[in-house]
Order: sequence, then C-alpha cells, then structure tokens
Amino acid sequence: MFFLNLSLGEFLAVWGLVSGGVFALYLLDRSRRKIRVATLRFWTPSEKPPEAKHRKRIQQPWSMLLQLIAIGLLLAALAQLRLGSPDRMSRDHVLVLDSSAWMAARAGQLSLLDQAKREAIIWLRSLPAGDRVMLVRADALPTPATVFATNRPATEQAILETRPGASAINLKATLDFARQMQRQHGSGLGEVVLAGAFRSHANDLPTEAELPSNVRLLPVKSDLRNVGIRKVTLRRSPADPQLWEVFVAIKNYSRQVENAPLAVTFGSAPVGSARLTLQPGAEESARIEFRTKAAGYLEARLVLRDAIAEDNGATLELPEQKPVRVIVYTREPELLRPLLNANRWLTATYAPHEAYKADADAEILILDRFAPPVKPARKALWIEPPAKGTPIAMLSPARGVKLTGWRNEHPMAAGLRSLDLRLDQTSVFAPSANVTVVAESDAGAVAVASNDAAYLGFHPGRGALRFELIAPLLMANTLEYLAPDVMRRREVTGESVGNIRIPLDSSVDPGSIRVLGASDIAVPFSVTDGNLQFYSGERGMVRVRTGSKEQVYSLSLPDIAEATWDAPAKVRRGIPRTIGDSIASRDLWQWLAIAGGILLLIEWLWFGRTRLPAVQQQADLSGTDILRRFTAPFRKAS
Repeated sequence: MFFLNLSLGEFLAVWGLVSGGVFALYLLDRSRRKIRVATLRFWTPSEKPPEAKHRKRIQQPWSMLLQLIAIGLLLAALAQLRLGSPDRMSRDHVLVLDSSAWMAARAGQLSLLDQAKREAIIWLRSLPAGDRVMLVRADALPTPATVFATNRPATEQAILETRPGASAINLKATLDFARQMQRQHGSGLGEVVLAGAFRSHANDLPTEAELPSNVRLLPVKSDLRNVGIRKVTLRRSPADPQLWEVFVAIKNYSRQVENAPLAVTFGSAPVGSARLTLQPGAEESARIEFRTKAAGYLEARLVLRDAIAEDNGATLELPEQKPVRVIVYTREPELLRPLLNANRWLTATYAPHEAYKADADAEILILDRFAPPVKPARKALWIEPPAKGTPIAMLSPARGVKLTGWRNEHPMAAGLRSLDLRLDQTSVFAPSANVTVVAESDAGAVAVASNDAAYLGFHPGRGALRFELIAPLLMANTLEYLAPDVMRRREVTGESVGNIRIPLDSSVDPGSIRVLGASDIAVPFSVTDGNLQFYSGERGMVRVRTGSKEQVYSLSLPDIAEATWDAPAKVRRGIPRTIGDSIASRDLWQWLAIAGGILLLIEWLWFGRTRLPAVQQQADLSGTDILRRFTAPFRKAS
C-alpha cells in the first residue's frame, strides 16, 4: 500500500497534529458538578475563588479513540491510499490503429482494417481497469481519436468507427507522435501499441535506433495480391490540338508476376486498351492516343479482381480547349498573318477598317494603325495607333529610336531581353496612372498596357523587326496577357494523395506560381532544386499554374506504400497475458471515507446522545436560574 497524494511522513504529521488537538480538548474540558440545595438563603459568595482543576484522566476514552480513528481514515482518503505499490499503479498507453489506404485490402470477407480492429479490441480488454488508453488513427498524419481515458466502451466505439484513409502511414512520424503524447499527458509510462499491416514508404520507416523500448506490435496479414494504377496523365499533342495523349502508370504490389489488362474509355466509349505483364514490385506505363474536341470524362480501369479495388480505376475530366477567336482590322493582313498563324490556339479573321464592330464576336480585337470611332467592347491590341482617337495620351511619333529596356515583370515582356534594336518608326506614349510601361526607348515608352488593352507603338511585322525573334514572342505574350484563361495550356493528371512533386522549367518565375485547391483556396507549396512540391492528404482537385501553363491534378487514387516494415526481433508482438509484471494498484479512498463517516456516526450515537437531556434541562430554566447556574462555580455552601 502507498499514498498517492501525500508521503507517509506528511500523513503522520497531519494526523498527529489533529489527534493532539482532539486529545487536548478532552483533557482541558472543565469538571462540573450538580449540587441540589433547599434554598438560596444559605448560598453565600466564597471568599476565595475556586481553582479550575483540569482532568488528569479521560472519562470517555472510547469516544476519543473512535474520533481519532475516524479522523485517520478521512485523512487517508484525502491522501489517496492505494492498494499495491507505486510501480504497479495505472499506466497510460497509446493505441495506434493503422488507417492507411493499404488497410482497405480484403483477405476473404474481412479487410485488413477489420482484422486490426479485432486485435486492438482484444488487447484493450486485456488491460487492467485502471489503465488509461489514447486511440490514434494513423495514415500520413497521426490523428488522436480519444484522450487518455479508462472508458473502455468509448474507446471500442472509436475503434469500430475507424475507416481506411487515402494515404500511406508514416510510421516514423507516428511513433514520434505517440511518444510525445505520453511525455506530455501520461502519468505512468505504458506501451505504444501498433495494430496494422505496417506498410509505409521507404523514407518513412523507423530504424532500430529510433524505436522506443515500450513498442508492441499487433500485426495482420498483408502479403496480398494487388495491382493498381499509380498515375494517369493527359496532355494535348504539341503538333495537333485535337489529339490527346494518355499515359497510365501501373504498379504490381504482389510477390508474383501479374497480367494487367487496361481499358480506357471516353464518354463510356472505348478509345484504347493495353495488356501489361508486370514483374513483382515493377511499375510500367501504357500510352494511348485518341482525338476529341469536346469536353468529357475519361476513365482508365484495370479489368481484374485483387485485394484493393480503389486503385483499379481513375476518372479524369477533360476540359474543352476552344481556340481563341481574333478579328484583325487591317489594310495589310499579310503583315500579321505569319505572326498569328504560328499560334495553333488562334483562329484569326481579317477585315478592313470599315467593317469594325465594337462588340464583334471574338475574344480579342486587333486594330492595325486604326483608331475606331467607338471604343472596343472587347480586349483590344492597338498597333501603331494614331494620336487622334486613342484612349491614352500620346507624344509625337519618333524615328530611328533605340530600345533601352523591357519591364520583364510584366507578362507582355516575359522572356524578352533584346536591347540593341532600333525602331524605324514608333509612336511614343505619355506616362499616366492608368497604364503600365512594358518597353522603353530613348524617346520614351513605346509599349504600354492597361486592364483591357495593350498598345504597341511599333509594328512587329514591318521593317527590320519582323526578322527578330522578339516579334513572335511579343505577339504571343500580348495575346496571352489579353486572354489568359483561353490561352492557358492545360494538362490533366490523375494522382494519388500525398506528396506531389512537379519538375519546373528553368524559365518559370517562382513568383508566378500558384497552387489552388477547392474553391480556389491557396495550397502551401515549396520550390526546391527546380521542383515544386506540395502535400494533400485528402481526395480532391488541385490546380498548379506556372505562367501560361496550368496543370490540373485529380487526387482520386489511394497512396499505396511500396515497402513493408520488417520490425526487429526484440519488439514485443501479440496480445500479452498481463500488462506489466503485475496487476495495477487499486484506489481505496472511497471505502476509507465511508468507514470514517460510519465511525463518527457510531461515536455520536453512543456518546453524544447522553448529553442531550442536560442541554434540554438547561433550555427549560428561567432567566434567573440560568444566571445563578453561571455564577454557581464562584459560590460555596455555608
């Protein structure tokens, strides 16, 4: 037996102090005698005041003994006396239930997670009643499902409610989390129990040195037959906008050779198929091409039955890539036709100045050396605009000016570096608050942009400039600036949840990168060694924009880990007969408090009731009798 709240010395000191006070009260109580006299006539004051005599022995020793024992029992309850020893008191355990994607695999009628739940509940019921347990559901991130508690039904209910996730378990992070929870909240160090298949990525497996000494494993069978789709990538052919290229990566997780028949459909119509023979642990890709102009859903599916059905199919939504409609109002269409025909995403229509319509059916209007009477209702590119009729302020035209700089932070000037060019003729724009300078010369700004228009003071298809590389680049940048959503090149990828790593081109500006999740919520990302990396632990859609390119990631596939943890032989396994060397200690304070109260009640019934008649008799006396009774000790009979 031991005290939890007080030490033995503290308990004896408190009990001795209280017992000494009770003992002193019994000794210091004055002795009273009841004297009957015939009349107060013979009662005279004493010449010498009587001496107060204290008792030398206790008249009611059993009353005092009962009170001392009761006080001792109540103090023992406050000190929380426990049956057992300090090293046998209740302990705090962390039960880690593997809820990774691999746990959805089925072996017969039960899944691996169902088997792990059964083992976890058997282990839970083998614990002493006083031990506390925290349940942690572990996939890529460990998540507490309960606090440290002795409520076994609540913990079992949380175990039964666990469902497999979409990511792989990170064993190293899970063990670190369990140890941290025990250090912060645990009073007695118990076990860290792992129930599951322990299949994780190679970088997430703990080493023998990183394992705590209190780990126990409840393993389930995980050597199952499974072949799954790892990744599906869709992109348009660079040579043909209507041709889609589909790349499907398939992995064999089994320990035997597997045949994987693949079927690809678009809008429920078959567009391609393949059959792959995969070695154990191997991953291969199949390439399929098909043509379409319309948007729709493409599905890649493995026609087989294995342990995990969730990774046998992936469905992606193909966007409709409409060409950008451009109307060019010009008298010399041959100057701009080579620049516009080089962009396969454009559909250009040429018309004279007299056919101008402010609300023409097009995304972009190009005004070649022409100022219309009505301002365009669409995005517009003004080339060598005249001073009269142009919406922005202009200076006098200049000849033979030299380019002195490009504002590369602006999308129109992205990637342009040439500074040794001379312009035969150019318009010069006056600086103002509603325009942004894109290119400068020694005569002033020669290219500016506003929210809905771009202005080029020089013609990119005339003179010596038409032989320069910057002419088509400037035209492409300008059109993309005016219609960014229409001009953006899209790729669609079906990925598994978890860490996504994307190689970046060297020309991509890190400041222009945007990673957007559902409802255009920004997703945290990092750029390291030319790779963009972000993490998503849930299924959903993520869009990555890098300049004019947009990659859409449909995170619908489960993250199946490739490595199975081979735990060291010293690690304890299975359901133990008992937890620890002996049973846990038991609390006694409830019984001690009840026993102390019962002793006080017995003492009052035995000794306290005998004093009630004297009190009642005193209450029946008159005021004069009460005064005489109080003055009686100071008088004596004659």
